[in-house]
Amino acid sequence: MSVRDAVLFANEAFYRAFADRDLKAMDAVWSTRFDVACLHPGWQPLFGRAVVMESWSNILGNPQSPKIRPREPHVQLLGDTAIVVCYEEIDGSFLLASNVYVHEGQIWKMVLHQGGATAGAPAPEEAPERPRRVN
Repeated sequence: MSVRDAVLFANEAFYRAFADRDLKAMDAVWSTRFDVACLHPGWQPLFGRAVVMESWSNILGNPQSPKIRPREPHVQLLGDTAIVVCYEEIDGSFLLASNVYVHEGQIWKMVLHQGGATAGAPAPEEAPERPRRVN
């Protein structure tokens, strides 16, 4: 697996934990070695692992929390740090996210998530081609 693919895998794990409302998986995404921060849209900035994980516990435990799906992730590699910028799709609307990862052992771990408003939107997704019937 390339470094870029490994970072995208870590980013997908973050959004999978969110979609599955899996606090244990979300906890595994975040760094335990480095300071972390999180900027949820409309919230005050959160600093420190305990505070950040408490916020995720509240979000994932809330049945009204929206379903979020990442779109068009772009990776920037900066040595042992990687930045993923992507759209977050929420019920047909979009936010923009910056997710920062550090190489921790053999795994990329999140140290910063920031989501916020955007005037843009990702390119429309193409519908998968339907197989033709042969009989």
